[in-house]
Amino acid sequence: MVSIDVTSSAREQMLRIMEKQGKPGAALRIFVQGGGCSGLTYGMAFDKRESGDEIAYEQNGLQVVVDRASAPLLDGLKVDYLLGLEASGFKIINPNAKETCSCGKSFSA
Repeated sequence: MVSIDVTSSAREQMLRIMEKQGKPGAALRIFVQGGGCSGLTYGMAFDKRESGDEIAYEQNGLQVVVDRASAPLLDGLKVDYLLGLEASGFKIINPNAKETCSCGKSFSA
């Protein structure tokens, strides 16, 4: 089992984006891939549903899907959405990250 906290502001923004993209009811797929200045980057996409070898659950009306390879690196993850003068966009807080780059888009574990 993997625990990912998608805040209400992030959930609302994701539902808006899904609607704009014509994908209402899609699942939020969160994953880790190689890249970035710290070695690993986060990825998020809207997908139909899980393909079988993944962990899927619903959180406040949002279906979340995580592949099993990414799950240990994402357990305890918090996804937030900020809207302000200094920063706007999705913010990911990962307790498993040993090091992050200054932009916050890549990490090492």
